[in-house]
Amino acid sequence: MSQIDWSDTRLDDDTRATRRGEMARALARGGMEGVQVISLESAEKVLTPKRHEIIETLREKDVESVRHLARSLDRDKGQVSRDLGVLAEHGVIAYDEEGRSKRPYLVQEHIIVEPL
Repeated sequence: MSQIDWSDTRLDDDTRATRRGEMARALARGGMEGVQVISLESAEKVLTPKRHEIIETLREKDVESVRHLARSLDRDKGQVSRDLGVLAEHGVIAYDEEGRSKRPYLVQEHIIVEPL
């Protein structure tokens, strides 16, 4: 597996995005399929404790809808919907839509934060 140099803190956003893609591909070549590598800044904004709980629930349970997920978490549906919206903006989750129902699911099995 090739080495990715993350030590240069002056990297521009495009270079960092390219390196995150390289890291995901290297991990896949090493046998770790289904990996999403996100930036440190995104992780700080996106991976709050409540959203982490959503991610874990989606990983562990077959969720039928946003409403079903909210019930599983014992949280308000509106709050869960807003958290899912943030996760969707950052490519962590997506939806299967059937009629008016939206079933959230994880885009990748593993989420990794780029190294410092």
